[in-house]
Amino acid sequence: MAILPIAKVGNPILRQIAKPVDPHVIGSRRFQEFLDDMFETMVHFEGIGLAAPQVACSEQVVVMECEGTDGIPRTVLINPKIIFYGPTQSTMWEGCLSIDNMRGKVVRPSMVRVQALDRNGATQDIEANGLYAVCIQHEMDHLIGKLFVDRMTDMSTLTQLKEFEAYWQEESATVI
Repeated sequence: MAILPIAKVGNPILRQIAKPVDPHVIGSRRFQEFLDDMFETMVHFEGIGLAAPQVACSEQVVVMECEGTDGIPRTVLINPKIIFYGPTQSTMWEGCLSIDNMRGKVVRPSMVRVQALDRNGATQDIEANGLYAVCIQHEMDHLIGKLFVDRMTDMSTLTQLKEFEAYWQEESATVI
């Protein structure tokens, strides 16, 4: 396995629409190793989600995992589509491995239903709530060339990580 370099804001790949993955390649050694590398990269950089465009691969692939009470199960989404958004909105602080040391508040639906292929190419239907739902939306935004800052409605909440930790972190223990 390998730690992959993270594409940073300003890299044009982060603004492209990612291509669907050919289901026939999902079982290949190369693709399976890529998924393992994505997980290893995500953990190395202390993320809870990672989309393929963030590692300079313009394909519709997302990995997520976060242990803990409000955690996220180990998840692979290939060619994902959100088929339902819940009516309730939630506001969470978000950050991104592609936007170093920044946090900002984003309002998103607090429940989604997503269909995607799993790492074996099988169709999965996931209903996610809370942090899991927000993380899915955040990572799937990368597949359509969007970053969390594009979803912010109040730019006054955009803050450097050091100031976030000093002044705002107590407000919300959960950060994406």
